[in-house]
Amino acid sequence: MKDSSISKFFEKSRKERLEIVKTFSNLSDEEIKLLENTDGGISFEKADKMVENAIGTFSLPLGIATNFKINGKDYVIPMVIEEPSVIAAASKGAKIARVLGGFEVDAGESYSVGQIQMLNVDISASIENIKKSSNEILEIANSKSNTLPKLGKGAKEVTCKEIDTPAGKMLIVELLIDVGDAMGANITNTMCEAVSPLLEKITGGKALLRILSNYSTRRIATAKAVFQKEAVGGEDVVDNIILAYQFADNDVFRAVTHNKGIMNGTIAVANATGQDSRAIEAAANAYAARSGQYRSLSKWSKDENGNLVGSLELPLSVGIVGGIANVHPIAKVCNKILGVSSAQELASIMTATGLAQNYSAIRALSTEGIQKGHMRLHARNLAAAAGAKNEQIDKIVQKMIEENNISLDKAKELVKKI
Repeated sequence: MKDSSISKFFEKSRKERLEIVKTFSNLSDEEIKLLENTDGGISFEKADKMVENAIGTFSLPLGIATNFKINGKDYVIPMVIEEPSVIAAASKGAKIARVLGGFEVDAGESYSVGQIQMLNVDISASIENIKKSSNEILEIANSKSNTLPKLGKGAKEVTCKEIDTPAGKMLIVELLIDVGDAMGANITNTMCEAVSPLLEKITGGKALLRILSNYSTRRIATAKAVFQKEAVGGEDVVDNIILAYQFADNDVFRAVTHNKGIMNGTIAVANATGQDSRAIEAAANAYAARSGQYRSLSKWSKDENGNLVGSLELPLSVGIVGGIANVHPIAKVCNKILGVSSAQELASIMTATGLAQNYSAIRALSTEGIQKGHMRLHARNLAAAAGAKNEQIDKIVQKMIEENNISLDKAKELVKKI
């Protein structure tokens, strides 16, 4: 049985870490070579085909979070992020959650919503006529996919809504589409464009925008974990974490930073697995404001035993087929490291990682403060920026900490002395 609670993973050499991940995820020698490659697994030639006007590539660190148990299964989780302490914090959060069984996550079906903006129509009559023609609309939409209808997926429902704008009332027609294990943007847009001529004929109006919505409220993943009060640091710490959450839930200035910490975890996994991180961020922030006030995405309380209970609900449009996930060599390896077999499983992992990250951040904030651990890791970056060689970095970091002066100027001074 696989076990992600790997002791002192951070102290191991790169070669040892790669060997552990290779064994855990059954990676091939070729896949390990991709991870060892310093260009991030993507050549300029490939980059030039992915985006316009390419001039090079840009790499970010790829790390592994350990200790995760999600729905009874162990994972080592690839995370791509430039910020120090995030991967360590996620691993620590997962370690504490693991004491009482890890994370329980539920991810709903992969429903995408496509929108067609109809102008210059009699809204009431148009809605009635669209309802009568819904089967024909769905048939045209599903004719644009060779695979989804065969899998029992595809366009499932047509709905309408009226909106008020400064330019007048508009009719918005929405397609609900089961996109399976894809993120689904391309097929959603294709279906919206395909049904627009029929909608114009039915309504006598004009179809303007025909596009998916990234507000993926029909793709919700919910993670929950119980953190043993003794492992958290005692009931006083549990109470302080809950007070910190209540601050975030009732003050927009704190809520934005609180939710940014959650997305540190979620987006790092999205980056590693080739997801559309901008769509995920936009949906999460809209979801945080669904009550009319921007609030905390997570919730924290305690159970009858005084243990800390955390939960996180996120709208997540993610996929394991199509898009960059199937093009970028490192993204493909990262998906293999996770061993996911469905978009729902990937969404579950991303939500659990966000909750683990959130736990570690608010625990640090409500106890010793966020800077103690963060600045030690930041000091390594400063030492490297000051020109320290690899074998000098630890010594310079230790000296800066001892003198309580973690700065680029101090790092440069110590480099000169050495």
